Amino acid sequence: MTDCRYFKLSPRDVAFRLELIHRVHGLEHAENYFNNISNNLKTFNAYGALLSGYVREKSVEKAEAIMQKMKEMDMAASSFPYNKMINLYSQTGEHDKIDMLMQEMERKGITQDEYTMLNRMAAYIAASDISGMERILNRIEEDRHFFVNWNVYSMVASGYLKVGMIEKALAMLKKMEGKMPLQGSKLAFEFLLTHYANTGHKEELYRVWNTYKPSRKQIDVSYACMISSLAKLDDVEGAERIFEEWEAQCTVYDFRVLNSLLVAYCRKGLFNKAESVVKKTVEGRTPYASTWSVLALGYMEHKNMPKAVEMLKKALMVGRQDWKPNPIILSACLDYLEGQGDVEGMEEFLRILKNLVPLSRDMYDRLLRTCVGSGKSVSEVLSQMKLDGFTADQGRP
Repeated sequence: MTDCRYFKLSPRDVAFRLELIHRVHGLEHAENYFNNISNNLKTFNAYGALLSGYVREKSVEKAEAIMQKMKEMDMAASSFPYNKMINLYSQTGEHDKIDMLMQEMERKGITQDEYTMLNRMAAYIAASDISGMERILNRIEEDRHFFVNWNVYSMVASGYLKVGMIEKALAMLKKMEGKMPLQGSKLAFEFLLTHYANTGHKEELYRVWNTYKPSRKQIDVSYACMISSLAKLDDVEGAERIFEEWEAQCTVYDFRVLNSLLVAYCRKGLFNKAESVVKKTVEGRTPYASTWSVLALGYMEHKNMPKAVEMLKKALMVGRQDWKPNPIILSACLDYLEGQGDVEGMEEFLRILKNLVPLSRDMYDRLLRTCVGSGKSVSEVLSQMKLDGFTADQGRP
């Protein structure tokens, strides 16, 4: 990011740049930038951007310090910084601090807007405080200044579902449907599918699908969501029908839809079906690494580690640079290869893995132990460790 300036930076420019630095280079660089800008540019915008960064990082002490500084400089007269702090405390579970902030807002005459209410509601839901959630809902519904959209009822439905209050959740879902846009909303539709699956009411799930499913333009994620929802209800046959419906009309193959069906198969131990559909699908196509990873996880959970290793290797061989293997599956596969004393298998596995991620000392330690246990020389391994920046005495067979 250049420091060359051909125009005068405004406070908004500074705030935008600060947020961009945080996202690209990290919080420390953003703090350094903030500390080095002139005092006249350290306005509400810059402090607000830095506060947002601390909230994103869940850095409570630093966020509280900036919030206090904003109060001292009369920059905390709007709901914005309070909403940020409420969001932070909701994430960290410090619900008593949320109540204190809202009382402070009332005392200072700071408007508690829609974001304040939704953040407080989210905190009540996280704490399974249903009475608190209902108080916020009543306040939103009764205040004409608040716009009650489908998302409000979606949140409340999730709160009821969390504590098993199915009938109340169903009532909220009906209200949610009544607030959905006439032209439909992809996001609302998918939330609705997920919620109805969690109620266990399969007939309602199908009703929603048949009422709101994409018609003019196919939406792959919606099909994946419906398949996942049916899988939750153990309706594998229904999931297969939805998959076939999607496959018959798709123009660009989205492997995320296939992955949803594979999860359903793996959950039921239907690995022959899973591998069969993958075999058919990959003809002329390159699957996502995640497709093989789903199978690897399924085999691992069903204690079939040879197949888990095989599938994870396939995932590694097609993996993109932005894809990383599931650490739980990876560790289980390495444990299995080490336990089998399979030196060749371990070497091949790590050779493929190294194309995606740098090998850690723990991985080298596993290879060393496997070699020692099988009576194989470790000289080549130690040489490679040295090339990768590990000293020989760091290998602990």
